[in-house]
Formats: sequence, C-alpha cells, structure tokens
Amino acid sequence: MLTSFKSRWESHSGGIFLACVIAASATFLSEHYGAPVMLFALLIGMAFNFLSTHESCAKGIEFSAKTLLRFGVGLLGLRLSIGDVESIGFTAVAAVVGFTLATLACGALLSFIFGRRMAFGLLAGGSVAICGASAALAITSVLPQRAGRDQDVLFVVIGVTALSTIAMIAYPVLFQGLGLSDLESGFLIGATIHDVAQVVGAGYSISDEAGVIATFVKMLRVALLPVVMIIVMLSFRGAQNQKVTLPWFLVMFIALAVLANTGLIPQAVSELIKEASRWFLVIAISALGMKTNLATIVGVKPSYGAILVIETLFLLGIALGYVMWIGL
Repeated sequence: MLTSFKSRWESHSGGIFLACVIAASATFLSEHYGAPVMLFALLIGMAFNFLSTHESCAKGIEFSAKTLLRFGVGLLGLRLSIGDVESIGFTAVAAVVGFTLATLACGALLSFIFGRRMAFGLLAGGSVAICGASAALAITSVLPQRAGRDQDVLFVVIGVTALSTIAMIAYPVLFQGLGLSDLESGFLIGATIHDVAQVVGAGYSISDEAGVIATFVKMLRVALLPVVMIIVMLSFRGAQNQKVTLPWFLVMFIALAVLANTGLIPQAVSELIKEASRWFLVIAISALGMKTNLATIVGVKPSYGAILVIETLFLLGIALGYVMWIGL
C-alpha cells in the first residue's frame, strides 16, 4: 500500500504543485490589484496549457481539476446559516428561490432557442442563478461527461466573472438612480450579481446595511446549490441510464451546512475549513485553465455568450420587478 501511495504521489505531485503555485500567484495578484481571484487563476492557468499533456503534470492537473474541486464544493456547506434566511423574511426568501429556479429554466429554454445542448443551458443558468464560477464547477461535476465539457465550463467561468465585475460597478449606480432604499438595493445586489466577492464589494459600496443584506441574500442563493445540482442530475437521468444518487461531496455539503448551524464546530476550525474550501476551488480552477487552450475559447460560438448575457438580464429584470411592484 505504501509503495502504491508513493507511486501515485510521484505521478500526481508535479501537476498539483503547479496548480498550487498558480493559485497562490492568482491570490497575490487579486489581493494587490482588486480583481477577481478566479479570473487571475484562469488566465495564468491558460498560459501554462502546454504542460497539461506533459507526463509529469497531466495526472496532477486532472486530480486538481476534479477531486480537489469536489472537496472545495463539499466544504462550502459551512458558509450557510439559518440566521441569513430569517434576517430578510420568508417572503423574500421564497422570491429568491423563485428567481433561482426561473433563471435555471431560462437557461434550458435559451439553449433550445439557440440550438445549443441543454447541458450548456443548465450550466450557464445555474452559474448565473447561484454563485458564478463556484456553481459552474459544482454543476459540471454532475453533468454527463463528453468531449469539450471543460471548454464549456471555462467559457462560462470567464463569462460570469466578467459580467459579475461589470454588475459590481453598474448595479449600485442603477439602483440608487432608481431611488431604491439601502435595504432594497442590498437585496437586489445579493439576488442578481453572480460571484460572492463582487456582491460584497457592490453592497458595501452603497452602505453597511446594504452590504450585510446583500451578503445574506447571496448566501441564500448559495444554499440552493444542492437543489440545482439535483435538478441537473434528474434532467440527465435518461441520458446517463442510471439511478440518481447524491455524490459524496454533495452529501458533505449538506452535512456540513447542518453541522454549521448546530454551533458544535469551533469558530477557529470553521474559519480554517472555509479558507481550505476557497483554496481548493482556486487550485481547481487554475488546473481547469491549464487544461484548456485559449484558441478553443476564441472559437466558441457567439450564441454561448448571448445565453449568458440574456440570463443575466433576465435575473436582473425579475428581481427588480419584484422589488418595485411587490416590495420587501
């Protein structure tokens, strides 16, 4: 057994180490220049695509892009809190659930209209509806495997990251221009911007109250990730010709979410695990970047980008309509 472990480590260590170095570099750049860490990880990773097929790196890169991804997704469960739900009221919570499911359905419909695979529509819809890059990585893990899947994921991650960054700048200006209160603006930012970091940045750019509410609503969307993953699994049950079972990392996500709300996990341990989850995801996306050639992204059909943009505008439209016509 020891010999087998040593052999596996030797075959995987080069790629894992490279992905870790890229993740650390991306984190450094993000902290010093304020851009999304996921975007840096992707771009740097793509620069090292020539190593993705190298004998000393290939297995480690594959391990980082899949296994470490699953660990990162599973550990995200610790970020959920029942208090987040109670803080904005259950009517608003139900509305956020409705926004999420409607956006997912919109993705499936748009994939049909544009003649694309439904898998891409659900991947894009789930990423826009839940939490951007992290959701894209989680959802792809339960999609049927096929050639070109990694390129789809990478395109979605780049797209939602770019759109989220634009929204972080534009949405606070839009909501304040419409005369919305800090509570309403915070709710809308949390309900419509894709990535967590951009939600926090946009919310606190308005006020502390808006920042807190935006973060709470965003965490509620993150809490729906297991539900969306199960819906995606059920959608492809016939294609996979197998029973729908919960992946181990999804079970971990749910179990940690429950455990986090019991108060049994010490704060220091919880923070350590949350940080580990973040690193796993950044390492995974660094590896994903290494697996994809930039030429494959340039060759993506314009309709893929159109699906992401329309879904983003759809989510903004229904959330804004809810706040202006129904109210919080």
